[in-house]
Amino acid sequence: MNLSKDALSMSSTKLERKTKFAKILVIDDEAEITEIVETFLKDAGYQVMIENSSVMGIERAKSFKPDLILLDIMMPFMDGYEVCDELKKNKETENIPVIFLTGKDAKSDEGRSFKVGGDMYIKKPFSCDRLLEIVRIVLMSINK
Repeated sequence: MNLSKDALSMSSTKLERKTKFAKILVIDDEAEITEIVETFLKDAGYQVMIENSSVMGIERAKSFKPDLILLDIMMPFMDGYEVCDELKKNKETENIPVIFLTGKDAKSDEGRSFKVGGDMYIKKPFSCDRLLEIVRIVLMSINK
């Protein structure tokens, strides 16, 4: 199949529009991080839900039905690995992409995040522009 440049541009624009209104769940126990991420993503046109509890984050994922989850690793009660593992075991949430946002930077942490079903791994501190770029890439890849 050979698409013209105009057709490719138009389909890319439709994808971009579709991802603009995506629902994103942020699960992180650090309020200042969630406030920054929420403001930035809302300004970019996304619907954002914040959950500061790892345990409640799993329940919120089932009720909010996000298109994408941003997940911290270091949280009380259940760490992000356990949360992601639970999400991937559940039929309602198994196909939701997960981007880990974390202060952990060991190669083993990154490897473990992919092993439990994570799709991306972003180290804190991060650039909001870079986060937005990765969010768009992940959302566009699932909306093709």
